[in-house]
Amino acid sequence: MPCTGSLANAGVTGRGASAAHTEENWYRPDIPRQTLKQLMKRSDAEGLKNFGLWIALLLASGAAAFYAWGTWWAIPAFFVYGTIYCSSDARWHELAHGTPFKTPWLNQVFYQLCSFMTIREATLWRWSHARHHTHTIMVGRDPEIQVCRPPQLVTILLDFFYLIGGTTEIVKTVRHACGSISPEVADFVPAMERRKMIWISRFYVIVIAAVIGWCFVIQSVLPLMFVWTPRFYCGWFHQTLGLTQHAGMAMNVADHRLNTRTVYINPVFAFLYMNMQYHIEHHLLPMVPYHALPELHDAIKAETPPAYPGLWSVYKEMIPTLIRQRRDRSHFIRRHVPHREPMRSAT
Repeated sequence: MPCTGSLANAGVTGRGASAAHTEENWYRPDIPRQTLKQLMKRSDAEGLKNFGLWIALLLASGAAAFYAWGTWWAIPAFFVYGTIYCSSDARWHELAHGTPFKTPWLNQVFYQLCSFMTIREATLWRWSHARHHTHTIMVGRDPEIQVCRPPQLVTILLDFFYLIGGTTEIVKTVRHACGSISPEVADFVPAMERRKMIWISRFYVIVIAAVIGWCFVIQSVLPLMFVWTPRFYCGWFHQTLGLTQHAGMAMNVADHRLNTRTVYINPVFAFLYMNMQYHIEHHLLPMVPYHALPELHDAIKAETPPAYPGLWSVYKEMIPTLIRQRRDRSHFIRRHVPHREPMRSAT
């Protein structure tokens, strides 16, 4: 859900975030040109290895869930399938940057697939995410601020089942399929791209309507258990990791080290999340492919706040912060930044 309003409403003094932020000098790490050039290399081999394993796991877990249907084994089987399915959200994100594969058509094919799987209309979210990187956590400009101020704690909890975010995306998709575009969407989707957005939305509606029709024909919800609904019954995966990115951090500052987190997670989650736990690094240099983010982390760690050692360390700091922000909008998590310039606010 996008945040709206002025910086004052967010608990920060100064004028509202504006398009002028595109001209602000965001912090950039001091990294040798040759090192950066090497890190930015894209690789079909790395992409196919990752996506090939993901698809194999998706098919294998899906087959297990299919054969377990009607038994108690279906519960753990669909939990595994749904968790792997929800990894499509992290994959959609990386593919939006065009970095997982060197070959453009591979990025495009998988981007369209993962966008549909995760209920994010492909054209809309490509432009939305471009705005997010240009105006990261700038109130009134960033359409992807996950936690506004004051935080809506019930909404955050409900989105562990994707009930708010998912419902919003479905409504937007149907609305766009009918040719209706809200002013908020029109603000960041160029006019020349809107017709494409409408037709892709119509395709989504047709496909999901066909799946629902199939359910009625066979008198079983089983087909729907494999498409879109995993984003709801296994929404915990994306929400648990997604909240670590920016929730509770500084808003309206031109330094990703202050509004973004990096956290260490286990190898299974790192695979499913496509290394987005290195989120400071990703925002500082978004054209570095997912597989090179650990190397980038090592190269610039002296310039960034220490990585959180695990999810628990994030949540034990974040939860009290979000609760306090309910009554004090100016409160946020302050992180130590080595040898940084003074914080630049949106003034």
